[in-house]
Amino acid sequence: MDYMRGSVWKNVDWWIIGLYMALVICGWFSICGASYNYGEPEFFDFSTRSGKQLMWIGCSLGLGFVLLMLEDRLYDTYAYLVYGVLILLLFGTIFNPHEIKGSRSWIVLGPVSLQPAEFAKFATALALSKYIGEYTFSMQKPKDMATALAIVLLPMALIILQQETGSALVYLSFFLMLYREGMTGAVLFSGICAVAFFIVGLRFGNELMPDEMTSWGEFSVLTLVILLSALLTKIYGNRESRDPIYIAGIGGGAVLIGSLFSCYVIPFNVCHLQLWLCGALIFFLLLRFLHERIRNYLYIILFTIASIAFFFSTDYVFNRVLEPHQKVRIEVLLGMKDDPSGAGYNVNQSKIAIGSGGLLGKGFLNGTQTKLKYVPEQDTDFIFCTVGEEQGFLGSAAVILLFTALILRLLVLAERQNSRFGRVYGYCVVGIIFFHLFINIGMVLGLTPVIGIPLPFFSYGGSSLWGFTILLFVFLRIDAAREK
Repeated sequence: MDYMRGSVWKNVDWWIIGLYMALVICGWFSICGASYNYGEPEFFDFSTRSGKQLMWIGCSLGLGFVLLMLEDRLYDTYAYLVYGVLILLLFGTIFNPHEIKGSRSWIVLGPVSLQPAEFAKFATALALSKYIGEYTFSMQKPKDMATALAIVLLPMALIILQQETGSALVYLSFFLMLYREGMTGAVLFSGICAVAFFIVGLRFGNELMPDEMTSWGEFSVLTLVILLSALLTKIYGNRESRDPIYIAGIGGGAVLIGSLFSCYVIPFNVCHLQLWLCGALIFFLLLRFLHERIRNYLYIILFTIASIAFFFSTDYVFNRVLEPHQKVRIEVLLGMKDDPSGAGYNVNQSKIAIGSGGLLGKGFLNGTQTKLKYVPEQDTDFIFCTVGEEQGFLGSAAVILLFTALILRLLVLAERQNSRFGRVYGYCVVGIIFFHLFINIGMVLGLTPVIGIPLPFFSYGGSSLWGFTILLFVFLRIDAAREK
């Protein structure tokens, strides 16, 4: 046992621990600035937000120490057990009578509130690492791939049922790890296309072309589907064939002629013509498959059909599935609606706070926007605006550089693992932290929708800090034993 402990402290990556401490300390000072009230300078009083966060930090350091002292094989051995326990907690929380800010994702234990969704991320990462790390696993086997996706989608679905959509979206970060482990780039390409179709269709769906009958949104998406199908045929079909030229030329030419005819001769909905062209494209690719027996043609057909089905389902999802406040946030972000006193209030005030900081900032505790509480949730989801106002551009850039250094160092650690279990878990950690960083800072700057996820090690709250601490220190323990 003594040998094991000495080995841990010898092999643990102190760069990661140093970056962790730097981020946690900077986060605590940011919470002090965000929660400070004039006349209450007692930062160490446990009745204040800064005092409570200091207590969470102390508990996190103790938790990290315990995680490093545990035998590394425990994380592999009990991965499925930990995952199962968290799944049960997520399921039970759905029926939780305590509702906080419209969400049922919290377990209230007297004065303490815990959010299982924060800990489920580390449990899911462990379960994925355990499953993908098995000797018989192959990303090329549909059954193995489906099981890996189920491990990710199950907690994601349960969190959505808790009305915590923001936390559920974090689970998309696991696709970074799946891509690293050999998942085909077609899945990533399809995801990017889905986002593009959703945004274009939603943003321009109600805008009409000069013929006043054709929607710009539908026209643009269906044109993209035809051209992308031609591109996929070029990449994955018979490379000696001229099929991509025929598809792009005939399809694009017919759309262009139909648009001109609709605008200057007889107006009609050009999208109907495009749907007929898509049907002809599918029939053509099916004939190619039957003639040449190249399975990729079936995948291109599936992409074409799925793209059309997904696009025409976006209206239903947007109007029937999303909550009203989520719809308004997306409309404000895409410029479809101007709501500076409603859904856009948080982002507008956040931009004002960050912009007022200038190059060097106003100094610690001297921010006017944050001190006067103009920015809602300024010590949780919008904590970065406090950094921008008090520390300015240079301070904000320093914080982003610290996160960048942490992510890059984690990538180095992930790549040097001798086991697939360690590498997979490392990439899960990288993906989760990167997703939180990108979305949180993006929503504070008005670049991404406001979905309410914390900034790692900065946002106020014990569940968030403990969740990221467990996620990080488990990986440090696995890495410390990589040579064993």
